[in-house]
Amino acid sequence: MESFDFVIVGSGFGGCMLAYELVNSGFRVAMLERGQWVKRRPENWSRWGSIDLTPHYDKSLPYDVVKGGNKKKMGIYAAVGGPSVFYGGVSFRFREQDFYPEKELIGNSGAAWPIDYQDLKPYYEEAEALLQVSGESGIDPTEPPRNRAFPQDKPPLAAISQKIKTAAQQLGLNPFSLPLAINYENTQRQLCQQCTTCDTYACAVSAKNDLATVMIPDLLAKGMVLFPETVANQLVYKNGKIDHLKAYNIAKNENILLKSNAYILSAGALASPHIVLNSDLAKYNPGGKNVGRYLMRHVNAIVFGIFSSRADKEQRFHKQLAILDYYFKHPDYKELSKIGSLQQVPTPPAGLVQNEIPGFVGNWLSKGVKLLTGLLAIAEDQPNFDNGIQLANNGVKKHGLMQAQVSHTYSERDKKAIGILTKEAKKIMSKTGALTHYTHHIKTFSHAVGTMRMGNVAEASVLDKYGNFRGIDNLYVVDASFMPTSAAVNPSLTISANALRIGRHLAENFV
Repeated sequence: MESFDFVIVGSGFGGCMLAYELVNSGFRVAMLERGQWVKRRPENWSRWGSIDLTPHYDKSLPYDVVKGGNKKKMGIYAAVGGPSVFYGGVSFRFREQDFYPEKELIGNSGAAWPIDYQDLKPYYEEAEALLQVSGESGIDPTEPPRNRAFPQDKPPLAAISQKIKTAAQQLGLNPFSLPLAINYENTQRQLCQQCTTCDTYACAVSAKNDLATVMIPDLLAKGMVLFPETVANQLVYKNGKIDHLKAYNIAKNENILLKSNAYILSAGALASPHIVLNSDLAKYNPGGKNVGRYLMRHVNAIVFGIFSSRADKEQRFHKQLAILDYYFKHPDYKELSKIGSLQQVPTPPAGLVQNEIPGFVGNWLSKGVKLLTGLLAIAEDQPNFDNGIQLANNGVKKHGLMQAQVSHTYSERDKKAIGILTKEAKKIMSKTGALTHYTHHIKTFSHAVGTMRMGNVAEASVLDKYGNFRGIDNLYVVDASFMPTSAAVNPSLTISANALRIGRHLAENFV
């Protein structure tokens, strides 16, 4: 049985940022990752490069989707670097008021943040520096205070982005450049080539500042030990602590045991509670009934404007703008304390449409995607105890894990908020020159958060303010599971900042 100071399960934002603090403090750290390294090659730009079409969408033990979702069986993303390898690079800080949600939003869920923006502010700055985020300040009406400028300046806008920006300004709005973790300035590495396959694709030239590019190689060089293709399946409890971790190495077809002073879960808001439930640990937590509960995933919909000719005539990257004027308010819907955000999305690749809708129909529809470009509407969904992940109890088992099932429904408030946002998005696209619109509702769990939330009240939450799983001294959670509410922007930078905060705390205080 190999021993370490810390064992981290998952190589995404939470795991990598926490490892950064621990490794640089001299601790011996092991990191387990279910997936493999993603190869960087021209094939990443092909029709087969979108993550759901790659081997990194692991369907070996699919989740049963009882309610919600776009499929009855859902796989899990598995790659060294986690979802960062395939995400679009959007790196938002939560707004200050996101940490003080109104009763109108949280209802009777008991959701409450034990930390606020000021607690995370220095770690937001550190995370932006590590990920070399580009952006601009001073335009967004909801922008929280910052002490430093973005590490990179905003990139030049594509022609279609400029058209959308002008249209939004003519409607009295304040569009600004999205904060993006993409390399535009560091000439010691490949610069962004402005390709149209970025979001849901691994960068073929490693110009995206994903964790497998900008963090993990350095951590390995400093002594971190990585176990790829390794599925953590059980945390073994003994005398108030986790005694050791059981895992299965897929490549070697063998079980392994790891021993550590502390164990950190960062496998994602579905996989981490799955491991806790599979290990039967909820019974030791005073808020254990909440393990796997309160799953949130945002209410997402893309409003595509349909133009008379090619929308993106330059055929270049144009996921560049955000509009947050309706984030906290709308003059016609004052009863809602939070509406959400609008973000530009690019024209979808024709090959992706062909793969999603095979045969003649998909081929026919793919020829029309060049006429599309649009805005992504992100509304915050309410925390609901009945939404979540639980063991399926059907006897199906793989890699030492019992199969799990996922259930999620949106509230009437959720539906109202996304309806408001899509209505405003249509106005902007019409002003841009679109002839008509098509709204595509996103049903994936790509922004899943909240399944082991933190809080000050033990019975209403699972984790304390430092991510400690109550009732077990040496178990911590640092992925998106920790969030009491989901806000209405991408979660990756907040996961990163919180993990840096907890990593600093552990490096300074763990005995």
